[in-house]
Amino acid sequence: MNRVVIITGSRRGLGEATAYQFAKCGYDVVINDKEDKTSINRVVEKIKSEYGVEAIGILADVSDEENVKNLLKTVDDKFGRIDVLVNNAAIVYDMDLEDRDSKIFNETILNNLTSTYLMSKYIGKYMFDNTEGGKIVNVSSTNGINTFFPTSIDYDATKAGVISMTHNFALEYAPKVLVNSVAPGWINTEMNADLPDDLVREETEKIYLKRFAEPKEIAGLIYFLSSEANTYINGEIIKIDGGY
Repeated sequence: MNRVVIITGSRRGLGEATAYQFAKCGYDVVINDKEDKTSINRVVEKIKSEYGVEAIGILADVSDEENVKNLLKTVDDKFGRIDVLVNNAAIVYDMDLEDRDSKIFNETILNNLTSTYLMSKYIGKYMFDNTEGGKIVNVSSTNGINTFFPTSIDYDATKAGVISMTHNFALEYAPKVLVNSVAPGWINTEMNADLPDDLVREETEKIYLKRFAEPKEIAGLIYFLSSEANTYINGEIIKIDGGY
């Protein structure tokens, strides 16, 4: 029986690349997003046809507790096991600080931070109780560590929060479930597609490798932390930014 991974926010970008990485390595994959069922189905069908593993798509808002409980039941009914959770779902609104109201701020908190909490709480407990062990990888950002932009103040705050929760869940679920976080720098994804050209040039010059990462490069690190090769890395935050 194949191992099973759940990846939130996986209809495109880093989540999609991570789904293909796990499928290539023989995992059955649960694709999740809160919108765009067509894109979810596209990723599911590609996994099935190109990698020969099972995949299902679940349209669910994982910042909602009842949605998370229903997702867990659906996956358990389908596969009877969960081995890995990748908390990747996130949004960002880049705008001047004075233009950001509490509605946008709170929406970002829900999507990026509350979702990570709820999924880790319910899926992590399931893995702790029902498996020999499991892995959780939370996608944070260097924005939560040492790169700060007032135009994304709420995003930056959520990514710092994800780091804090990583440490707490690593303690809560030890020794059976290993919980770690990756903190990417700039990535070539749809989220960054509309960045101003001058900002891209300026930020690229700061990166030692002089380029943004490709999603598959981050996906490789996520997979390693989730794989059987990782037996002793726990509660760690690993930057992957090309040097910055």
